[in-house]
Amino acid sequence: MESNNMKMEIKATLENVAVVRVAIATFISNLDIAVDELMDIKTAVSEAVTNAIEHGYDGVLTEDSTVTVIANYEKNEYDNIKIIIQDLGVGIENIELATTPMYTSKPELEHAGMGFTIMETFMDEVFIDSKKDEGTIITLTKKLKKKKSKS
Repeated sequence: MESNNMKMEIKATLENVAVVRVAIATFISNLDIAVDELMDIKTAVSEAVTNAIEHGYDGVLTEDSTVTVIANYEKNEYDNIKIIIQDLGVGIENIELATTPMYTSKPELEHAGMGFTIMETFMDEVFIDSKKDEGTIITLTKKLKKKKSKS
């Protein structure tokens, strides 16, 4: 079984969301992946990183605030991709409420309330681990469909 992993730490600024998207796309590009699956993963990761910055560091953002992204894949019967996004911010007090479609703690933001819904739609599994004043870890998992061999 072939596997690979990567880890990156970015400064918690929205400009760096694009950096993460490119890094994730590059990291998984050698897998047998369909374009729509690649777009799904990039979109879900973008939402998770954006949430970490906009909500995770709400009111506590400093020059030293970071978001860590860890990605891993295993090539076996299915190519499994797991991506972990971690912030050390304020945490999520009520995960059930936060994951309710259209709920937002920041209604002034343009796409507010859709982040977790988008992640859950595009990934096979979304796991949230959060502790008040310690931060949040979001784990996104995707099992890639195998392409039919060309005959």
